[in-house]
Amino acid sequence: MKNSLLHIKSIITTACFIAGFTVFAQDVAVVKYDGGGDWYSNPTALPNLVKFCNDNIETNINESIETVEAGSIDIFQYPFLHMTGHGNVFFSEDDAENLRKYLLSGGFLHIDDNYGMEPFIKKELKKVFPNKDLVEIPKTHPIFNVAYEFPNGLPKIHEHDAKAPQALGIFHENRLVLLFTFESDLGDGWEDQEVHNDPEDVRLKALKMGANIMKYVFVN
Repeated sequence: MKNSLLHIKSIITTACFIAGFTVFAQDVAVVKYDGGGDWYSNPTALPNLVKFCNDNIETNINESIETVEAGSIDIFQYPFLHMTGHGNVFFSEDDAENLRKYLLSGGFLHIDDNYGMEPFIKKELKKVFPNKDLVEIPKTHPIFNVAYEFPNGLPKIHEHDAKAPQALGIFHENRLVLLFTFESDLGDGWEDQEVHNDPEDVRLKALKMGANIMKYVFVN
């Protein structure tokens, strides 16, 4: 009986995702997670990125940004999820299973380390995909050239530890389902200019890379 109920729940979840993908084809959401990390950081980042995409690369993304919990069925309404923060991340077993089903069903998750998130998120992602590892995304991947050219890969937006920026990913059946941007801090570059006082060319670089991510998900 229990297995039957789980099977029914899985079918309903997948059906909700398919329906949601049709109705909310260009909606995005921020993921709220447990563990104490500031999932709510960079509040102006995603709205600014969405507006930049709609103005410059012919997307039609809903500019109203919602918040969803990692373990909620609501994530299946959003083809694109964004996570950020500086500190601890914790996924329960239900969270991990929910995210895994979402990603394998066609969803996409971008995790942008706002500095300090990396050791925690890597550990928690093993709950989501125990048999998959984060791998470096080659500079020839479409995510670096689908709208704007980044021949050297992920741009450096904010300096923290004098390390090179890294774009790491998890693939399923040759599809990039999860992108983890590290030592770049794209989200800081997407924020309102007065938040970090970044030069305009730096902000533009961050927004263009963000537009590549969005176009890879919604248009490519």
